[in-house]
Amino acid sequence: MIRFVAGGVVAAAALVYLSSSALAEPEVVSGPAGDPNCFAPWASETKFFKYPAKEGPYRIALANGYIANTWRIQMIQTAKAYAAQPDVAAKLKEFKVVSTGEDVPAQISAINNFIDSGYDAIVVNAQNPTAFTPVIKRAKEAGVVLVAFDNILDTEDAINVNVDQKGLGVLWANWLAKHLPEGGKILEVRGVAGTSVDTDRHTGIHETFAATGKKWDVVEVLGKWDDPTAQKATADAIAVHKKFDGITAQGGDTGVVQAMIDAKHPFVPFGGETENGFRKFCAKFAGEGLKCSSAGTGPAQVAVAIKTAIAALEGQVVPQSVKLPTAIVEDPNFKEGEDFYPDQSDNFFVGNSFPTCGINFTAQEIMGQTKENQ
Repeated sequence: MIRFVAGGVVAAAALVYLSSSALAEPEVVSGPAGDPNCFAPWASETKFFKYPAKEGPYRIALANGYIANTWRIQMIQTAKAYAAQPDVAAKLKEFKVVSTGEDVPAQISAINNFIDSGYDAIVVNAQNPTAFTPVIKRAKEAGVVLVAFDNILDTEDAINVNVDQKGLGVLWANWLAKHLPEGGKILEVRGVAGTSVDTDRHTGIHETFAATGKKWDVVEVLGKWDDPTAQKATADAIAVHKKFDGITAQGGDTGVVQAMIDAKHPFVPFGGETENGFRKFCAKFAGEGLKCSSAGTGPAQVAVAIKTAIAALEGQVVPQSVKLPTAIVEDPNFKEGEDFYPDQSDNFFVGNSFPTCGINFTAQEIMGQTKENQ
């Protein structure tokens, strides 16, 4: 049975662990991975790790940062749902979840406390890709398997699990360029400042626009991947700039479209994420000009990160950088009951499965969990 520890950050303990029970560093070996269908290497030059096998059940922690948007909430719920599945729960002695907000030192402190307390693996959605060097070193020296996902770490001393975030920016910009071949004025609704996801998607968008050789006037606002925040930022931008020819948003897309409706802004081509509410709007208003590309990765990537951590602890070969597939649907191919669900919450992120990893959740499984620390 998994033992859930209540509230707060774990107190430092078990110092003997660091000197006597720590695992050795991983060996760099040849591929393929132990589960090649699930653990696809990022590139041909990606290294493969093999950690010394450790007897379970394991103590695994999720060190999340930002929590104040629906993607992160659903991610926490998905992590708990995955840990509760019988075949996964049998491998876990304890699963701990902590969210520390946008405070990078607080997230680093949480990871340090997990290391000091003898956790076998730590899964992290990092607030900053470059600020974690000392704690990465501590985890490596302590033999703790460190797996970063979504917002990953700028290191080869931890395992990274992610989709091609820059590629998403490229995809959205290409969608807008396809529908606006002469360029135009674009509203770019960005995510959380300083995170690797926001930076990579932003870079992909702007490099792609620049490569077209057309004139693009891009207005940037911060939406924090959150519907209310993105809706207000969009409303303010429309009030100031009056009209945009196209929109791209990294999240909070349902709120962005609602702001257009409220302001009576004409519908325009839109490159955005995979929220159920956004896709409902895309299907409903396609004939009125809301031509959408909806692409991203559901919060279930946290389950792949946990699965990767367990595989590493069991001594399986895993890539240092795991590349996940992207869920994509574009106008005119939005299908009710497959790409969007009228009866489900607008905030629910669709595309929340990874069949190659045996990971698939119902909305009920996810929404039955809480977002709180445990």
